[in-house]
Amino acid sequence: MPKPALHSIAPDFTAPVVGGGHKDGDNVTLSELKGQNVVLYFYPKDDTPGCTKQACGLRDGWKAISQKALVFGVSTDSIKRHAKFILKHELPFPLIADEDHTIVNAYGVWVEKSLYGRKYMGTERSTFVIGKEGKISAILEKVKPEAHLESVLAAL
Repeated sequence: MPKPALHSIAPDFTAPVVGGGHKDGDNVTLSELKGQNVVLYFYPKDDTPGCTKQACGLRDGWKAISQKALVFGVSTDSIKRHAKFILKHELPFPLIADEDHTIVNAYGVWVEKSLYGRKYMGTERSTFVIGKEGKISAILEKVKPEAHLESVLAAL
């Protein structure tokens, strides 16, 4: 599916979430977060080098970003794997488990990738900033993990 357009209403979803003050088994529904800025950052896999660098960058800049928006990491990993990732790296924000690919498909970030000539499907590293009215105010595509925090702060 294509990515939603800038300034369009962000695709709604309800999905399991862990961390950031949420209890195991909690669900988060995007439409229930209206009135707050939301950062949805999509990443390929917990505990891989780029994804760890990206998550730890947000953790290290947490004071600045948490005053401006709610932050949710989204990957197709399980809640159990997310919980280990959060614990290992002391992440202060929640992670959403999208094991059935509903959210990555709705946001157009489940794409064909290539590594060493082998093609496979995976999550494109992209971030959507959603304004208080529920509309997408910024789309950051193919984000570099080390520059992610600065890019998100600039978009807010």
